Amino acid sequence: MKNDSRIRRREGDSRIDYGIIFSVLMLALIGLASIYVAAAHDTGGVSVRQQVISQLIWYVLGVVAVVVLMQFDSKQLWQLAPYAYWLGIFLLVMVLFFYSRTYAASTGAKSWFAFRSFTFQPSEVMKPAYILMMSKVIADFNAKNPRHTMGSDWRLIGQMILWTLPLPILLILQHDFGTMLVFIAIFAGLLIVSGVTWRILLPGFVTAIVLASSTLMLVVSEWGRNLLSHVGFESYQFARIDTWLHPSADTTNQGYQLWQSIKAIGSGQFFGKGFNTSNVYVPVRESDMIFSVIGENFGFVGGAVLVLLYMLLIYQMIRVTFDTKNAFYAYIASGTIMMILFHVFENIGMNIGLLPLTGIPLPFVSQGGSALIGNMIGIGLIMSMRFHHDSYNTLQKTDF
Repeated sequence: MKNDSRIRRREGDSRIDYGIIFSVLMLALIGLASIYVAAAHDTGGVSVRQQVISQLIWYVLGVVAVVVLMQFDSKQLWQLAPYAYWLGIFLLVMVLFFYSRTYAASTGAKSWFAFRSFTFQPSEVMKPAYILMMSKVIADFNAKNPRHTMGSDWRLIGQMILWTLPLPILLILQHDFGTMLVFIAIFAGLLIVSGVTWRILLPGFVTAIVLASSTLMLVVSEWGRNLLSHVGFESYQFARIDTWLHPSADTTNQGYQLWQSIKAIGSGQFFGKGFNTSNVYVPVRESDMIFSVIGENFGFVGGAVLVLLYMLLIYQMIRVTFDTKNAFYAYIASGTIMMILFHVFENIGMNIGLLPLTGIPLPFVSQGGSALIGNMIGIGLIMSMRFHHDSYNTLQKTDF
């Protein structure tokens, strides 16, 4: 009996990916420490303890979301996908009417619900819902069309675009360009692994690069800006691009946040100034600019450790995908990996002046409940792969 209980315990432990748990836990600890430093040195109406406890509560809720999602197997996730997608679309529509006027005035985006001190950004939880739905669309299409042809590939791309199209439209209406870029990155990542031939992908990506370069050329010219302003570009978006191209040109107005972030990270040098030492003020550093806290306190070494933790997390997620050998799971993992990678690359890039400011948080580190829950849902989807795959293998061995 004792041997049987030990075997069951061992089998139960094998169904939980402790590598992913370790990576997320370490990122969460870094996040709490960084938020504490930011709150301790910034003057505001919310106390340091309240900010840290609030974030800790969101972590707990995120863990609950992970545990709940781990109970769903691939069949149940398949059935859940359309409900999650349409619920997300409904919330994105509703926020256009019931958005927080205060947040809209300060950020220019109509992306937040606000109930007194509680705020929620539906686009963040829409990200894993979109990944789930797109994974179902691709897996279902490929199952019905095992032999890829140019015609079938174009039909698949058409279906993917149709399911994606409502999102950029709704996000443009919300003036949330940064989040729209995340969905585009997820779409691109899923398109690459969908099985579509490179004869379509390569010209498509070349066209995207040309369009992005052409848009940038339009931004830097007066007539180009007049043209872009007629198709939905806002003045604050032009200002962010100007700040990115010339960070030292205006260090007291539009470029102040970026310039202060670069100063803070540079002042950390190789080893940093030490924990809870902050001599450079950076606006909103508890959320979008959290990397400036890590750079100033722990220097290049701290930033490198953070990047290595993200690489470890991505590696663990890829390993789970290969172990399960399930196409639907593979697409879910690819979308989640792309979501996290783009957040990391964009957030760190904008903190050091490599990329324009977009308001994209650093996964599991930045302050903010909506983004954290969205990322934890993604982790829950990945964890469910190992949990149910190993459970299935155990049952097979027991039966035979």
